Amino acid sequence: MNHVKVGNAAVDGEVLGVGWKMAVEIKSGHDDIVRGLGQIAEAKAFGYQSAALVTSLRSAKRIDPQIFNKLGFVLLGVDSRGHLHQVYP
Repeated sequence: MNHVKVGNAAVDGEVLGVGWKMAVEIKSGHDDIVRGLGQIAEAKAFGYQSAALVTSLRSAKRIDPQIFNKLGFVLLGVDSRGHLHQVYP
């Protein structure tokens, strides 16, 4: 997966579908989640219909989902076995 430049930021990758595209930002449990939110917000401002933040499941469960609700972001968590969980919505 290659970085994709969006405005003044870059996201870790994108998912392309027929007529839509989603920005994906991956943060470890020790990374700055607020910075990740800024990166996916920038992606939405520059033409992505959707954006997802991926982090550890433990970190994802501690994040207040209100920001994801208001801005239409997706929150995904990866557990210790490498399984992906949709935390929000």
